Amino acid sequence: MVKDLDKSEAILETHLPLTRVAIGKVRDIYSVGTDKLLIVTTDRLSAFDVVLPNPIPMKGKVLNQITVFWLNYFKDLIPQHLITTEVKEMGLPKEVVMNFGHELEGRSMLVKRAAPLAIECVVRGYITGSGWKDYLRTGAVCGHKLPAGLEQCQKFPEPLFTPSTKAQTGHDMNIDLGEAMRIVGREVAQQVRDLSILLYKKGQEYAASKGIIIADTKFEFGICGGKLMLIDEILTPDSSRFWPADRYETGHDQPSFDKQIVRNYLETLAWDKRPPGPELPAEIIARTSGAYCDIYKRLTGKDIRGQA
Repeated sequence: MVKDLDKSEAILETHLPLTRVAIGKVRDIYSVGTDKLLIVTTDRLSAFDVVLPNPIPMKGKVLNQITVFWLNYFKDLIPQHLITTEVKEMGLPKEVVMNFGHELEGRSMLVKRAAPLAIECVVRGYITGSGWKDYLRTGAVCGHKLPAGLEQCQKFPEPLFTPSTKAQTGHDMNIDLGEAMRIVGREVAQQVRDLSILLYKKGQEYAASKGIIIADTKFEFGICGGKLMLIDEILTPDSSRFWPADRYETGHDQPSFDKQIVRNYLETLAWDKRPPGPELPAEIIARTSGAYCDIYKRLTGKDIRGQA
């Protein structure tokens, strides 16, 4: 059970004696030589674009290992940046392995250093979230004109590719395929559109066999050695909407397997959704940790709690 987890192992931030090149909402990224990166997935949780003060035990390991699962699942479809997840095989300085190996185990990966594309590759299989709001206002989703009368959370006949910009601050901006072509070039934009839809369909097909609906997701691609490759997190509860198939029905928001527990709690507070974020109660932390662990077990058949 989640209550048995050692909260002292929850990691809010890493401080490795390496050159840190980026700090994301969840991931800390370090340089390893000139051509590799060490990505460490912490237990940070962001909601409404604010990183909250409490780590969620096991969350980082879940996100990291779900990504590794999908990278292996898609390995024959597209080149990817993963080199290894074995800390002792990463070529890190001995003192890093000795002093931080336990901290890195299960939540880190060594990857090829790629130049990320300047767009997010979003695929929507169901009309929900900002897409639903867009449809109610315009009758379209990110430039895709849709028939009248769709219900909230209804499945599209075919998944939609709805790219977005990558905002350095604030929210990403939804764009259409034409704008994506202007940003990354026609050929690359068409290539990542086709790959994103292919990966989504393959992932959704597998998830459906486990009782999970992947309503939408985002992929990231980069260029390394002149080749397009899959990078960053893949089909995780942080980058996707995961719904329980046995509770799905159109016409309203769906229950989910991710941080919706936290969002729902925060909506009960008199918080203006600006930093700093409020402290989370222990019960909300435990339930959220359990939700992440449960989705990992559903997808892989393995219990990640044994790694705590």
